[in-house]
Amino acid sequence: MTRLPSISQRLTKALLLWALLWGVVLAGAVWLAVRQEVSELLDDTLQAAAEGLVGPLLTGGPAVPDAPGARAAAAPSGGAASGRYAWQLVAHNGGARLLRSSSRAPAEPLHATPSAGYADVPGWRVFGMSVGQGGHMLYVAQTRDERVEAQLEVLLMVALASLPMGLLALLWLRGQLRYELRPLQVLSDRLATLDPLGELTPGQLLGPADREELRPVHAAIDALAARLARRVAHERAFTAHAAHALRTPLAGIDTQLAVALRESPPELQPRLQRVRAAAGRLQRVVAALLALFRSDTDLQRRTVDLAALVARLPVEGLTVEVRAPAHVDADVDLLSAALLNLLDNALRHGATAVTLSTPRPGVLRVQDDGPGVEPARRLALQQAIAAEAYEGRTGLGLMLADLVAREHGGGLTLPAVEHGFAVELRLATD
Repeated sequence: MTRLPSISQRLTKALLLWALLWGVVLAGAVWLAVRQEVSELLDDTLQAAAEGLVGPLLTGGPAVPDAPGARAAAAPSGGAASGRYAWQLVAHNGGARLLRSSSRAPAEPLHATPSAGYADVPGWRVFGMSVGQGGHMLYVAQTRDERVEAQLEVLLMVALASLPMGLLALLWLRGQLRYELRPLQVLSDRLATLDPLGELTPGQLLGPADREELRPVHAAIDALAARLARRVAHERAFTAHAAHALRTPLAGIDTQLAVALRESPPELQPRLQRVRAAAGRLQRVVAALLALFRSDTDLQRRTVDLAALVARLPVEGLTVEVRAPAHVDADVDLLSAALLNLLDNALRHGATAVTLSTPRPGVLRVQDDGPGVEPARRLALQQAIAAEAYEGRTGLGLMLADLVAREHGGGLTLPAVEHGFAVELRLATD
């Protein structure tokens, strides 16, 4: 049988999926915000580096010769000399000539024409500003890889800082979820021990609700339990009254049939004997119903001597053998009702002998020498008994025997045997 997930498990999974989805969305938003802020910060740093280089360059040494790719022998001191940036001093009078540059700067001018402010060139982010009166431009640049690395470092630090908070929030949410679902578990525990036929009045079966939202559920369950209790009480009362009303007429019928058998001619006696046997079976069913649906439903367990009990059962035409040990702990009236119907079943299905035994403590086996049933039929009967689906699937005898066994806290099983048919009544919980 497939085990269904609990509400807590389903809500936890939904919460995790929701948190993951929002985490992805939030991470995307944070990434965009961090990228924008870090880009602006790096741009401000580029501008600050350029402004810091202007003074040293204007007072520095001679310009680089006009030879292409020539560089200054020494870079001026300043923030741009830290190695994080590259810079170029370019003359834009009659073309672009590289006057000075840092060691990290490209060999060609970053801009072919004067370009002030921020600009993007392949592989570089550049800030340009005018230097002096000769059309010179200072370009301070940073590689794209360094900018991406800086953005990723900031994003990683933000993620590492927010991860513990996210885990703490998730743990808190799980704890809060369990706390909020606890009333459902309490309700489930109460339902597991609910007895609609108990002495409590409607409205007191489940007790007060732990949450305002559960009050309608408590009220509905109490009302349902009350309806079930009334229904069961009516059925028990009707069955008991009907059985009482039938018992006296059936006894009278049996008496009249016994007289008729003595006074009738021999050719009518077999027919009258069959009628009397049918009336006897009906009496046994009525007796079983009276025992099962009596007004006092409390079990009256005691040690029952099976041999003595069988000797008092009015079943003719069967040889009943009781094997030692021949004692069980049970309610004698309910056990008598079950045995009457099981013995009657065996007789009607062609058995001539029945054996009663106790293969295990608290278990009574009833096995006959009849034709038995096919394995598939036995399995179908066992499934119907286990599901308490008696209608149309089991006879009255098996149903009453199972009800008696369940009343004792056990159940009815149909073990496989080589010959005949066997029934085991478990008269106590394992």
